[in-house]
This record gives sequence, structure tokens and C-alpha cells, in this order.
Amino acid sequence: MGRGWRGRGGYQQTEVPPADDAAAWFAGRLPDGWFTEAPQVTVDREEILLVGELPALDADFEDEAARGAAESGRISRFREETRDERIEIARQAEHRYQRKVSWGARLGGTQELFTTVSAPVMTRLRQPERLVLDTLVDSGVARSRSEALAWAVRLVGEHADSWLGELRDAMSKVDDLRSKGPDLG
Repeated sequence: MGRGWRGRGGYQQTEVPPADDAAAWFAGRLPDGWFTEAPQVTVDREEILLVGELPALDADFEDEAARGAAESGRISRFREETRDERIEIARQAEHRYQRKVSWGARLGGTQELFTTVSAPVMTRLRQPERLVLDTLVDSGVARSRSEALAWAVRLVGEHADSWLGELRDAMSKVDDLRSKGPDLG
């Protein structure tokens, strides 16, 4: 398979089908009662990440640490009890969307992701950018340049959410216009 233009984001080895309807597909496919509301579905070129809110805990806890431990335990129970069904749903979605499916659950102040994809990304950096990564490694913030780059990307993502959202909206509008083409009539 050759390289093809993917629109947003440049070149990729193969074309993947659109996943614009993934949230709706999962809403129809997931068993009733798994989550208290429609799960958050995030899609990129390699992965569909589905994170759902679990039913609240009824018990009272002596402190936040105990509550956090109970939330983590409930998420762990959900993960074990739904494993076979999640695998089957993921298999169907992976066939439909040609992307890996990852899962997560949220309960109160606790969120845990499981079976997530870590996709390699290659980049070329000039010396000033490499020096930034090396400083992060030398200071112990990261163990490698790769980990330092991932840390930097997470940091930018946390502090630029609204700007990135506006950028994604603008790109979506450009894609819509591009798909319509000019009116030559």
C-alpha cells in the first residue's frame, strides 16, 4: 500500500475509514447498565478510546484516600467482569473502523485507562529542541528523549486545551468546505 494524503495531519501509510459515527455505534452496541451516561469516545488515526462513568459508590468513607481506593477497586472489578464482552465489542469495532479500541472507566475522582495504544511517532529536531529534551533527561524529569517528548506534549495539551479545540473546529470547517468543492455551475 502506498502513502496517501490524509487531509489533517499529513501522510499515513494506509487510508482508514472515517469514525465519525463511532460514539453512536458504541452507544448502540454497549450493554445497558455498564455506564451511567454515554461514554466519552475519542478517535485518532490509530485508536478509539472509550471511557465511561461507573455508578457511584453508596458507602461513606473515612477520608479521600479510602474513597480513592474504593473507586480504584470498583474500576478494577468492572475491568475483570466485562473483559470477555469488551474484547468481543473491540473486535467488532476494530473490524469496522480499522483502529485499535482502548477502554477506560471513571468513578468519582478516579479515572483509569486500560489496554491503551502507545503509537511511535518519529520527528526531526534541531539542536535547540534536542537540548530541551536532553535537559529533561539530565535533570531526571524523563528517562529518555522519547519520554521527555511525550512529557512535553502532555504538558502542552494540558495548558492549551481551549486553543487546540478551536484549532480542531477550524480544521473541521476547512474539511467540510474541501469536501463540498467549488460551485462551478
